[in-house]
Amino acid sequence: MKVLLVEDQAALQLTLQRSFERRGMRIVACGDGDRALDRWRASAPDVVVLDLSLPGRDGLEVLAQARAEGLDTPVLILTARGTVGDRVLGLNTGADDYLPKPFDLDELEARIRALVRRRRGADLPTPGYCGLQVDPDSLAVYHQGRPLDLTLREASLLQALLASPGRAVAKARLTEIVFRDDAEVQPDAIEVVAYRLRKKLAATDVRLVTLRGLGYLVDRAASAPSAPPGETP
Repeated sequence: MKVLLVEDQAALQLTLQRSFERRGMRIVACGDGDRALDRWRASAPDVVVLDLSLPGRDGLEVLAQARAEGLDTPVLILTARGTVGDRVLGLNTGADDYLPKPFDLDELEARIRALVRRRRGADLPTPGYCGLQVDPDSLAVYHQGRPLDLTLREASLLQALLASPGRAVAKARLTEIVFRDDAEVQPDAIEVVAYRLRKKLAATDVRLVTLRGLGYLVDRAASAPSAPPGETP
């Protein structure tokens, strides 16, 4: 796999390059927007990891120009600009995924490999329901083929529920799945994750439902059962 890494912070660029190379990737690296376009055209990468705040040509300008030239390589935006507006702008400009800084190297690698699999025509090997899919490697979530902005814990909860849509999964079991690396998790922590996930699913055809004494389930919006009276959102 060949990765074009466009990152202007020299220390971070070197760290990422070494990490990627240890993981079997070939890296073409540069630190400014104008050179990025030249490297992109010349190297034919499998995926581009693109910072936004670049000297010279901004990362979004690089992306827009590349798409205008017909360069359709999958692009993962990697940047400290973490607002929803920035993410939407990047995706609308032609990015395929978005990971804000700071980030986990394992998650970054998983997202890169997921983009390459999609590029090569492989179907996402995930539970799919009402246009929602979760990549099991990266836990990247897609709605109608477009990335949905969820945290890792929100995505983990959604993945567990999508394994059996319409059926309740106990809170205790979901807590084990979502917080498996946290030995000191609070009993109500899963409720916070579920509340946030429910809000983010509002724009989809899927609803997250709480069933008292049973746990949570996901169901189609048109047929999702009403929450019991007095339920806390």
